[in-house]
Parts: sequence; C-alpha cells; structure tokens
Amino acid sequence: MQLLFFKEDIMTKQTSFTQGKILQPLIFFAFPVLLALFLQAMYGAVDLLIVGKFASSVDVSAVSTGSQIMVTLTNLVSSFAMGLTILLGQQIGRGEKEAGGKSVGTGIIFFIIIAVITSIAMLFLAPQISSLMNAPQEAFDKTVAYLRICGGGMVVIVVYNLIGCIFRGLGDSKTPLITVAIACVFNIIGDLILCTIFHMGTVGAAIATVFAQVISVLISLLLIRKTELPFTLHRKYFKIDQQILSKIISFGAPIALQDLLVSISFLIILAIVNTMGVTASAGVGVAEKVCAFIMLISSAFMQSISAFVAQNYGAGLMNRARSALHYSCTVSFGIGICMFLLTYFHGNILASIFSSNFKVILAASDYLKAYAIDCLFTSVFFCYTGFYNGIGKTKFVMIQGILGAFLVRVPVSYFMSIQPHPNLFHIGLATPLSSLLQLILCLGLMAYLKHGNLLEDIN
Repeated sequence: MQLLFFKEDIMTKQTSFTQGKILQPLIFFAFPVLLALFLQAMYGAVDLLIVGKFASSVDVSAVSTGSQIMVTLTNLVSSFAMGLTILLGQQIGRGEKEAGGKSVGTGIIFFIIIAVITSIAMLFLAPQISSLMNAPQEAFDKTVAYLRICGGGMVVIVVYNLIGCIFRGLGDSKTPLITVAIACVFNIIGDLILCTIFHMGTVGAAIATVFAQVISVLISLLLIRKTELPFTLHRKYFKIDQQILSKIISFGAPIALQDLLVSISFLIILAIVNTMGVTASAGVGVAEKVCAFIMLISSAFMQSISAFVAQNYGAGLMNRARSALHYSCTVSFGIGICMFLLTYFHGNILASIFSSNFKVILAASDYLKAYAIDCLFTSVFFCYTGFYNGIGKTKFVMIQGILGAFLVRVPVSYFMSIQPHPNLFHIGLATPLSSLLQLILCLGLMAYLKHGNLLEDIN
C-alpha cells in the first residue's frame, strides 16, 4: 500500500537547485536553515539561560558539562545521518524517486536501532562518562542525572534530528524549521515551569529538553503525513536494504567519525578546564552557548551548500556547484568579520545573557576572545566542508577534521593549561589554530581537484 504520492510540480520545485540562478535559491534555502539553527541554539541555550538565572553555579556547571556530552552524541547521529542527506540529494538530482523512498525507509530503521542502543548505554554509563569529563565534585550527581534523563530520550532526539536531515536532502529547509520551532517553544515553557516555579534546576532542564522533543516529533509526524513528498514511499521500504545502507554508511561514517573525534577534542578541553574549578567550567559552558550563536551563519552555509552541491553533483553540473561555493564563501566571510568584531570586543555583554555571576561572565569573555578569531577561519572552511560533503568527499572531511583536532586543538590546549598562571584565552586559542590548519587543507584539495580537471561538468 502506497503511503505517500509523488507529484511532478513538487519535484520540479524541489530540484530547482539545478536550474536558474545560483545565489538567490542558495540564500532562500540557507535562510530557513539559519533560522532553524538559531532556534536549535536557543533550544540548547534556554536550559543554561534559565538555570543560570534561577539556580546556582553548580547547576550551571552540571548543565554545561551534561549538555556538551549530549550535543556530542546528537551531533554524532546527525553527522551520520548526513550520509542519508547526501545520498537522497544525489538521487533527487538524478530523478530517482523510488530509490529515494528506499533510502528514507532504510535510514529510519537504521537510526532508530542506533538510538535504542545509545539510550541503554547512557542510562548505565552516565557516572563513568561524568567521571571521564572531570565533572566538579559538587556538580557530579547533577551531571549524572542530566545525562540519564536526556540520554534515556535518545530515540526521540534521533528521530527529531533525522526528520531535518531527510528534508534538507530534498531541498526543503522549511519543514526542519517548523520542527525546531515547535521544540524550542515547548522547551522554553518546560524550563520556565520546572526551573522557576518548581525549582528543579538541572533535573528540570533535562526533563524539559526531552519533553519538548517528544511534542515536536509527534506534531512533525502529523505534518509529514499530510505532506506530498517528491519520492514514493511504501511500507515495504521500511527495512534494511544492504546496498543502500552501505552507501549511507560510506557517506555518513567518515563525517560522523570526524565529528565524534572533533567533539571528543572539545570534551577533552572541557575536562582540562573542569580541573580549574566550577567558575572556569561554568564560564566555558556559557562561552560555548554564545559560540553556538556566533557560528550560526557559517553552519547554515555549510548545510545549505551540502544540499545544493549534492543535487548538482547528481545532475553532473560541477561548474554550477563551484559557483555556489564561491558565493557562499564571500557572503559567509563578510558576516564572519562582523561576528569577530562583536565577539572580541563585546564578549562580556554576550556572556551576561546567560549568567548573572560576574566571575563566570569574566571567564566566558576571556574564552570568547579566542573564539572570535575562529569566526574568520570557520566562515570559509565550513563552506568548503559543505562542498566536499556534497560531492561525496567525506573521507577527506574526516581526515582534515581529525588532523585539526588532534594535531593542533588538543595538544595546544593541554600545553597552554600546564603553563604557569593558565587562562582561558590562551587555552581557547587552540580552536582558531586548528581551524587555520583545516582551511589550508581544504584549499589544498581544491587546488588538486582543479589541476586534475575533476571539477568540470560531467555532461
């Protein structure tokens, strides 16, 4: 029995990336992605914002460490799901409607299995993970509680992120915006009720997070059932197709491994900072939430260029894909300069949004000065990363991410931490230095591909 039907007019709209202007459709696609990322950042920041205003620095530290671990797990699954985004985008570019349906069915079953395994692991391993993160002793129990509650809801979190990955592969950035908006609204409501009225602190923030995503998924599924999609989807497609799964893994595994190791490098930095006390731990947690916002436009272009390039790569239009990369780099770098100036000179104002503790604000501001420099590099190399993901060069993306993390970010942060009188600015410099290396590697691969005429139109 067919669940969803294909319509040609919808298909034409979805594949407009391969026809007409370049900058305008790219911007129109990127803007809902940007709004979705903004709301996603708000979703993560609301917990820290409300806890920071209505609870103690111990709660802030617990939410900071716990949320960073959950972000790592969520990003790992989302990165893996990029394999489905890329494959689906290329199939849409080639007009393969039935193959697209099979890919979606395989992806849903595969990622739900991963989510169940992860949920069980988090329930049992939360204390060990908190210990590995050097969670401050006074915040240890609350960190464990946060991880168990959020980790137990991984199935919902995975489905929530998978919906966004599927629709971005179709060239639809509006549906993910709707899902994250729903989650953000309910998370704010939950945080305000549980943290300000019932004074549940860390536990209340965790419960609100999972509850909001449950509501978002349920409403999103109702919306999808009423939406006509540009691929055919049968019940029989909801099984593991080995051939399709191998393609999803071949695209997604390198991205996931790269993001996992990069996230681990940031967790190592957080573990290093945690040894400096609750104030430093809370300061970095606040700074990371600010960074989630200042990196939004670069991240939006990375996701948008991946979907745009994937469809044009599938259609054999490489010159068009390269033009999209150049447009995105120009716009993103211009905005990156603005983010640098704002963050470097006014980091204390940004940090004060999430905490009223003067010492925490001072620590966060110190760390943010280093991240401000990173805005200049990530604004460009994120676009290149999106391009390489779109053409399936995900192994290179993995390699450059790992090299940046473990040849630069971790060693530099550790070296800075063992110096006499270490400060968060010097530790934070490890991040822009890592991004600089990754940018150099991206430019190097582009020069190699151009020299070999590997970026010309296929047909």
